[in-house]
Amino acid sequence: MNAPTHVATNFRAAVGAQDPVTWIDAAGTRLAAMRRGRGTPVICLHAIGHGARDFEPLAKLVGDTFEIIAIDWPGQGLSPADGKAPTAAHYEQVLKAALDALKLDRAILIGSSIGGAAALRFAANTPERVAALVLCDTGGLVALTPFARFIVRRGAAFFGAGERGAKWFARAFRFYYRRLVLPRAREEAERIIASGYEIAGTLRQAWEGFAQPEADIRALVPRVQCPVFIAWAKSDYVIAWSLCRKAARKFKDLRITFFRGGHAAFLEDTQPFSRAFRQFAKDRGLV
Repeated sequence: MNAPTHVATNFRAAVGAQDPVTWIDAAGTRLAAMRRGRGTPVICLHAIGHGARDFEPLAKLVGDTFEIIAIDWPGQGLSPADGKAPTAAHYEQVLKAALDALKLDRAILIGSSIGGAAALRFAANTPERVAALVLCDTGGLVALTPFARFIVRRGAAFFGAGERGAKWFARAFRFYYRRLVLPRAREEAERIIASGYEIAGTLRQAWEGFAQPEADIRALVPRVQCPVFIAWAKSDYVIAWSLCRKAARKFKDLRITFFRGGHAAFLEDTQPFSRAFRQFAKDRGLV
């Protein structure tokens, strides 16, 4: 990862949907999407700064039964920026528009981090369109205490330094991703690391949003009517399960499984996750 120069780069494209790419006109912008497999539709929503490519390993394992449709959020992967703040509330509207454009009345949702928060919001507010909810190290379930806000603001300042092109950011961002975020997904981590300076501004905006009152969506949990599968990485230091457990256990129809990894169980422990996901879908009559 190199600091910004006058030469334009696009490392984030390598993190996004790969050929063949489906383009979706939705929410006033264009979204790149990866579509793999055939069967029950599963919409996959990535973490901030990531992309649809996160879900390629999963698609290879479950594509015989499910159609994996993974989108690049605006300004990430291949999708152009839409000029709006990267928040779970905005992504909820993007998700709705994408489902409409794809002519999908109902789907399973798999959401990672901010993607999980967007999926949770959508399931609570539009229950008739969500067959099941799979939350992977999802955001929005931590109480925004003064200490939590302090940590989030420090994170925003860290990414802000990358946005300004600080030379030390490259090494620090590499440590953050290889040791904390994706310790068990080296190839994807390296692609994200390479895009660090490009996505730093998006990360900074997202983390600033995490400190806002509307980022706390714990009150929506009891409104979710569909089956919920929580898949959490055991070594998550970004969003610790211990801080989310109380809120998460209020889902009505809930299954919880822990996997190896830092912040993306479906990507870092893909085979066990795929087996657990298949069993969850089978037990809930979704396939």
